[in-house]
Amino acid sequence: MSKNRPLILITNDDGITAPGIRTLIEVMNELGDVCVVAPSSPQSGMGHAITINDTLYCDKVVIDKNAPQTEYSCSGTPVDCVKLATNEILTRTPDLCVSGINHGSNSSINVIYSGTMSAAVEAGTIGIPSIGFSLLDYSLEADFSHIKKYVKSIAIEALQNKMPKGVVLNVNFPKLEEKEIKGVKICRQADAHWTENFDKRTNPLGRDYYWLTGEFINNDKGEDTDEWALRNGYISIVPVQFDLTAHHAIKDINSWDL
Repeated sequence: MSKNRPLILITNDDGITAPGIRTLIEVMNELGDVCVVAPSSPQSGMGHAITINDTLYCDKVVIDKNAPQTEYSCSGTPVDCVKLATNEILTRTPDLCVSGINHGSNSSINVIYSGTMSAAVEAGTIGIPSIGFSLLDYSLEADFSHIKKYVKSIAIEALQNKMPKGVVLNVNFPKLEEKEIKGVKICRQADAHWTENFDKRTNPLGRDYYWLTGEFINNDKGEDTDEWALRNGYISIVPVQFDLTAHHAIKDINSWDL
């Protein structure tokens, strides 16, 4: 890998062969030297999980023999992929880590469940400028071609401008044709939640099992949120911090009789 070109680490949570990551690889190859370390199978909803009670395997693979990137298929989670890449595989720190492009939105509360965003956050914790990309289309046949130019321009800005300390970017694209996308908005995370239900069933052997279902509830009426942007035809970018301290609560809790 050339020291004259940026080194870009790519990962995801949908698996190394998912169309979203293949599109992301294509775009990033235009910007720098690419190393892909991604899960061997889908890892959606894994959040910031890491493998501690099992072995990890990471095999060099060739998926597109005509492409220049180096690729590794990892048996673990998205965060495992970033840890292995930065500690075992790469010989220098990446200039950028990009995760995705996720099949489905990671807006609002979904960010805390997302393996896509957790991989970006993991890279961010060690000082690597990082971005998670998601498209609001859950289909494996989702069309990513019309968002490539936006992915490229956002990545270029991240490479050329110093990312705020302790921040990674959560980028979500609406499911729209290119001509329908109105632009980009820098947003806050919408105050929304899932109301969960478990569909209880019984298997042929008589054992009960559960299937998680739910409804997404957005009570946030603000027009500065990621949910508003996506519903109104905009690409949303939310700066996400991984310092979970509720700074505004420190004064109140200090008043307790502890």
